[in-house]
Amino acid sequence: MALNQSALLGLLESLKAADADDVIRQALQAMLQALIEAEATAVIGAAPHQRTEARTAQRNGYRDRLLTTAAGDLELKIPKLRSGSFFPSLLERRRRIDQALFAVVMEAYLQGVSTRSVDDLVKALGADTGISKSEVSRICADLDNEVAAFRDRPLSHTAFPYVFLDATYCKARVNHRVVSQAVVIATGVSADGRREILGFCVGDSEDGAFWTAFLRSLKARGLGGVQLVISDAHAGLVAALRAVFLGASWQRCRVHFVRNVLARVPKGSAEMVAAAIRTIFAQPTAQTVRAQLTTIATMLGRQFPPVEQMLLDASDDITAFADFPSQHWKKIWSTNPLERLNREIKRRCDVVGVFPNPPALARLAGAVLAEHHDEWQVSDRRYLSEGSMAQLATSTREPSGDLTEPLAPTALAAS
Repeated sequence: MALNQSALLGLLESLKAADADDVIRQALQAMLQALIEAEATAVIGAAPHQRTEARTAQRNGYRDRLLTTAAGDLELKIPKLRSGSFFPSLLERRRRIDQALFAVVMEAYLQGVSTRSVDDLVKALGADTGISKSEVSRICADLDNEVAAFRDRPLSHTAFPYVFLDATYCKARVNHRVVSQAVVIATGVSADGRREILGFCVGDSEDGAFWTAFLRSLKARGLGGVQLVISDAHAGLVAALRAVFLGASWQRCRVHFVRNVLARVPKGSAEMVAAAIRTIFAQPTAQTVRAQLTTIATMLGRQFPPVEQMLLDASDDITAFADFPSQHWKKIWSTNPLERLNREIKRRCDVVGVFPNPPALARLAGAVLAEHHDEWQVSDRRYLSEGSMAQLATSTREPSGDLTEPLAPTALAAS
């Protein structure tokens, strides 16, 4: 198999007769085969049919190895030994595609390209045999280390006064059943007004123990300086916040709350009720915000008694934003800042459909979140101005939604 003079002349003749693309493929295949033979000779201590005192093993035929590259499929032959084993260092065990295609496949997967489209892409790049769904999964498993490093990085480099929590739902197989799994995301606004993705986890968002474990993992990584947590009223979340973030206030997402209210009123009255509730958030001061809530609750209660009770029960939770600088109100009274992340995760996960297991879902979601986190870090735009964030350190506020205070049971039941 070594490329002696006659072999080189034969290769030259075949290259002359080949088209441009095939020339590259044949030349690459010949070069790689020659390198494999040279390495095998060095390991054995003798070339084929050569007798030397340094020989440590004997050749015993070849085994075929198909390597898929951007130049096309290469049919290589790996020397077998009568005793021991040999595998060329320039190839990787259990991987039949080269690093160039490896990067292409991984990037296509992360961009939400379907497995079938990835297969078509690989074929278009010259790999006639394409790539299977299982091979795509094995390639993307190499993302695990990168995702784990992002998920477990320290958070002690700065304080995060504002923390947003939300969940989006995707399908995965658990115990041989297809179930809905929550991708829980935590983002924060740092003391200088920049956003960061603090962490994520996949699990059951209705489980209080799940929320407690997730929040404690953030604290263990150094998350501190939290003054306000913004989230929906997921079952078990508020109790977990009270246990983990002592002294912080809780802002219940106004968007989710209004949806819960509108579910209790006739469709014909929904716009009127929503408009009335919006006037609560249009007030200029904390005092007028809370006074308007009482006024609106009384007004709507004449026609919709359940709505009045919902507003009064959640009054502290949905007006916690008012104890913070007014420049921040529009950006801290709901979890809307997380909606773009949720949509992007859903867009890419919908291509997969059903994940084989929760770790596979966490792998893709984590890679998407790491990508967005990096974009935020290099952006010149702050989420909140540095000057307005400085007011948090100097203001003396009376927390109305302090998580150390007992919450009315109906506040959660309304969700």
